[in-house]
Order: sequence, then C-alpha cells, then structure tokens
Amino acid sequence: MVTEKLRILHLVHQYLPEFVGGTELYTQTLAEHQVKAGHTVSIFTVTPGESCWPEPAIENGVRVYRFPVGPRSRRQVFFQSLRESDISEAFASALDQEKPMLVHGQHFMGLPADLIDKVTAVGIPLVITVHDYWYVCANAQLFTNYDQTICKGPDRAFLNCGRCAIVRADYERAQWLAPGVAPLMAYRYRVSRRMLTTAARIIFPSHFVQMIYLDMGIPGDNSIVIPHGIDAPRELSEDLIAVRSPTPNTQSGNRRLRIGYVGNLARQKGIHNLIAAVNRLPVEGISCDIYGSLTSYPEYVRRLQEMSGHPGIHFHGQIDHEQLWSKLAGFDILVMPTVWYESFGLVIQEAFASKVPLVASRIGAVEEMIRDEEDGLLVPPQNVDALHDALLLLYQEPQRLASLRAAIRPVRTIEEHVADVIQVYQAVMKPPVPNN
Repeated sequence: MVTEKLRILHLVHQYLPEFVGGTELYTQTLAEHQVKAGHTVSIFTVTPGESCWPEPAIENGVRVYRFPVGPRSRRQVFFQSLRESDISEAFASALDQEKPMLVHGQHFMGLPADLIDKVTAVGIPLVITVHDYWYVCANAQLFTNYDQTICKGPDRAFLNCGRCAIVRADYERAQWLAPGVAPLMAYRYRVSRRMLTTAARIIFPSHFVQMIYLDMGIPGDNSIVIPHGIDAPRELSEDLIAVRSPTPNTQSGNRRLRIGYVGNLARQKGIHNLIAAVNRLPVEGISCDIYGSLTSYPEYVRRLQEMSGHPGIHFHGQIDHEQLWSKLAGFDILVMPTVWYESFGLVIQEAFASKVPLVASRIGAVEEMIRDEEDGLLVPPQNVDALHDALLLLYQEPQRLASLRAAIRPVRTIEEHVADVIQVYQAVMKPPVPNN
C-alpha cells in the first residue's frame, strides 16, 4: 500500500537539548522516523535560550522552530498557557511558512490555548497526544502538592486545585486563599478541555489514561489508544543479552542481585520506598544503582541520600539516552516504585528490550505493560514490605529471575507506532462523506 507523503507540524511545550524528558524524546523520535518514512516534518516549540528564530534549525531532517521566551517562572508558564500573544504570533508565522497538512499537538503547558484557533483557522486537523494528565490537572500528574497523595481530579468547586496552585507557588502557609484561586483553576480547566474537544483525534498511550479522562467527562468518541514503541539499538541481540546477564549462582556464597532505577528523582516516583526496601536486604551481593538528575529536586535527593544505609546503594546522576542501554545491561532487575498514575512507562519497554524484568508498583498503566509473575513482579504502591519481599525472593531464588527473563516478549517497535499514528493522520484528513 502506497502511503501519501504528508507535511506534519508537531507542537510541543519544550524540547531538547534544554529539556530531556519523555515527551521531548518521544516527539524527537516520532518526528525523525516520520522523516525517514518520507514525510516533511517540522516542530514548533519555545526555548529559554538562544535560537536562530525565525529560521528553523535542521536536525536529522526535522525543521525545528524555537521561539525564544527567556527563562520563565512557574507562574509565567501557568499564565502563558492561557494567553501569550508573542508566542501565538510566532506560531502563526511558522504555520504560514510550513503550510502543514495537519498539526500534532504533543503538549501545551506554557503555550497559549489560542494556538488551536490558529490551526482551525487555516482549515487543517489537529491531533493531540495526551502524555499525562495536564488537561485535567495543572500539575499534570494527579498528585497533590499539599499532601503528596493521588488526586481524583478537580472537586466541584476546584478548591483542591486552588490549594495545589498555592503550594506550588511556594505559599504553603496561605492555603486559606484557595477559594480565591479556585475560579482561576476552573477557568483553566475549561480552556484545556476545549483543546481536547476541538481536536480531530485524541491519542492516548494507554487504556488507563483514556479511562481517567473519560471518567472526568472528556468525550471519548474522537479518541484512540496507541501504545508507544521504542527504537532499540540493533546490537541488542538475544546472544548479547544472554552473555551480559547470566543467571546468578545458586550457592548462597555467590548470590547477587543487581538492582537498577532509571528516571526522575521526584517524590511521586517512590524512590524513598526503594531505598527503604534495599536497606533491609543482605549486604553481600546486593547493588542498587540509581540514575536520575540530582539537581531537579535537590531537597528530595538529599533526603534519599541521607536515608541510604545499604553500602550497595549508589547515585549516579542523569545519563544521556544513548547511555541507557549500557546501564540497563548492568541490571538483573529494574525497579519502578512509582506512587502516582504512570501514563505509560517507556522505561518498561526499554528494560524488556534489554531482557531485564521489573519489580514495579501495581498502579496506573503499569499493569497494562507488566504481567505479574510472568515477566515481572507487581507490588502494592507505597508498600515497602512487599517491595522488600519481592527483591529478597529474587535474590534468594535466582531461578525465579531467570524464569521472568525468559518470559519477556518482543517489545513494540517505533516503526509499528509510527505506522499507527500515520493511519490516524490519514483518517482525520479524509473529507467528510456528504449526506444524501
């Protein structure tokens, strides 16, 4: 089947190299693979640094427009999500220059909501991929600032959203102002909801995230679930994986368990529970290597380091995505102790591609990706005892670890994902069938 060559403009709130996160890496990977498939692809984003604006930078065939906005505070990002004429005019300029056949919105945090009006005004469809919960939660994570717990979404008066906004603005002692802030949060919710209802199609990465939005009243008749895919290095062959990860010796004197964590060092990721569990494991043969930025949440990282009592725990800081595969090759097990509703979990796919099973919290979209007792072990979130017991089991019974590894299935590829996304594009660009 011959695929029509498309002109695609991606819209994302921030981008590499200044920002390295799941959404940014996904946007880069998707765009570059669309270029490889013969499509003309561009990206519009904003940057706190310098750029060649209004000219695009050409990066692996992708035309990247970076509009300079300078450093922005959380408050500025919030209000610019509602209105910011300079960004709107810049996007309109890029839209006019690229003349895309459709726009794919990846994230709108800090981008003015009226960008969607610029898209509809030129008569092209808008597709939105929902990477998190930002459209129904200003925190984007349904995890409260004021008591660090999972949130069920805005209450009827948006008072809980008001409390979160005040604490996020570093006014924790002024939570009594929540009723005054609540109307602003309600307005923000209406604006972001309109973005989704305007979209020709909404792409969710998991059924769990789709369910959350549907439960909050977001219409689902224009939505579809498309799981992500990954671009694993070709050298990750079965032979190399088998060589790098032998089954530990069953004799007690030679037991080992190489535990790994890769991701943000933020409280909602539950790393404190991992450290508490590892602290209670035997000293001999246990290592726990933690990779993630040590500066994004310095107070939390300081607490983690202070509570680390096991000699095998080591903090290594953030790594480049290119280094990920070599680090995964050094793990027997990857731990994902999250305490919030993970929307997908690319690191799960990356671990499976490296034939590394997981011990993870039974929460959010994690349950869709890991088969408990088959290719991983699922434990209740926030349960240090259960996490400790799972790790101790794999240390004491290495054959269980080998069994989990053997059951890992091939992961979904980025090529498969891109093909599904292109099908969505083609569907929304079809002219409507006239009524007889």
